[in-house]
Amino acid sequence: MTTLYTTFDSPLGELLLVGKASGTAKGGTALASLSMTGRRNRAEPRDDWTYDPRAFTEIERQLTAYFAGELITFEIEFTTRGNDFQQRVWKALEAIPYGVTTTYGRLAEQLGIPRAEVKDLGIAIGQNPLLVVRPCHRVIGADGTLKGYVGGLERKRQLLDLEDLEGVHQAA
Repeated sequence: MTTLYTTFDSPLGELLLVGKASGTAKGGTALASLSMTGRRNRAEPRDDWTYDPRAFTEIERQLTAYFAGELITFEIEFTTRGNDFQQRVWKALEAIPYGVTTTYGRLAEQLGIPRAEVKDLGIAIGQNPLLVVRPCHRVIGADGTLKGYVGGLERKRQLLDLEDLEGVHQAA
């Protein structure tokens, strides 16, 4: 199956969208990766990928609505791969509601991850290939401070500010 890609200009800077054609995805493309320029873990277009902006029209429509404050839940099919632990963590990230934050400790407790393995949780969160749409930016430090984000703490703050319509973040 051909890997498709395009770039999308957002308030966070250029985003690289990577996906695969899907008969079940809204708009016909399932998202495999959404990454930010100039950051670690960013996918880079390969020679065997096909540049096809039209394949991402629906995903771009949803991203535009999200950044405009008009969309709080994405309806995007994903094709990400990860080990069982990563999949559990990523599923938990998807369940964090718009405009709400949680801590690494609370997320670990929710998943039944021992305190000694919270670092592994952080690593799995950092390996999330779907920035923005799988909201790893909603996980903060126990003291309320911003901790690690592949896109950079400034972009994490931008995303949290976007979702904070009342000026106060609530913890899940």
